[in-house]
Amino acid sequence: MATIGAVVGGAVRPLRAQKAGERSPASIIFLVALWATLLFAMAALAALLFTSFADGLGRLDSNLFTQYASQLFPERGGARAAILGSLWVIGTTAVLAIPLGVAAAVYLEEFADPRRWYNRFIEVNLQNLAAVPAIIYGMLTAGMALAIGLRRGVLLAGGIALALLILPVIIISAREALRAVPAEIRQGSLALGASPLRTVWHQTLPASIPGVATGTILALSRALGEAAPLLLLGGLVFVTYDPDGLMSGFTTMPIQIYGWAGQPQIEFRTLASATIIVLLGMLLVMNAVAIVIRNRYQKRW
Repeated sequence: MATIGAVVGGAVRPLRAQKAGERSPASIIFLVALWATLLFAMAALAALLFTSFADGLGRLDSNLFTQYASQLFPERGGARAAILGSLWVIGTTAVLAIPLGVAAAVYLEEFADPRRWYNRFIEVNLQNLAAVPAIIYGMLTAGMALAIGLRRGVLLAGGIALALLILPVIIISAREALRAVPAEIRQGSLALGASPLRTVWHQTLPASIPGVATGTILALSRALGEAAPLLLLGGLVFVTYDPDGLMSGFTTMPIQIYGWAGQPQIEFRTLASATIIVLLGMLLVMNAVAIVIRNRYQKRW
């Protein structure tokens, strides 16, 4: 009995010490500071959203979607070139990043040998690249464009920069989706005589599509709101034409908002607020699509 009591007492003492640590003054101060920081950030975000909606709701008219930016008559100008430019850039980014990202995820998760040094090197760098600031990708793309003779201020260069930016996110999310597929599905397919490649193509990859699609859409949502790498590449602030190809000059909604917000006239700031509302609407739609895909098509294994 004495031995049992000693064991129970030894197990209870660490729990008491843990509870005492959670109630220590340092823990309480840290918790209060954490909540205060979170509330401050939420209050600042709410204030920005309220200001944008209050200033921009009255400017959500047909001119915003059909007219180009105007330096002389901002009250009649619009964001047509920026909206179309954002769609072009995001489309180019998706075409460049999604196939490469999914293929890399399939290789790393299904075929790569983790004992090889180069596979471990890729693993480590993927985690690091996901946290690299966006402007670094703009600098990398600018250097690559100079090396291959590509003009920096064209739509293709912007698509390459944003594709590089979201590629690590797509690879990581796709790997997690592939990892969630039960091993029994792979084993059953292989036991029936299918090759590893056919197993991935017909079994593993289709079963992981909801997770892959969700991660990809969220990554594209991030790319939609980026301005720093595109400004570094020479994205135009004042555009009065529609982009007509990959070698066309372009602007995007974040770049246009940045340009209008720096103007002294109140009409430009009102136009920037209206464009912010449009951009937020597009981001909410993309996130809603990702949630619908995840909830409707994700399987419970």
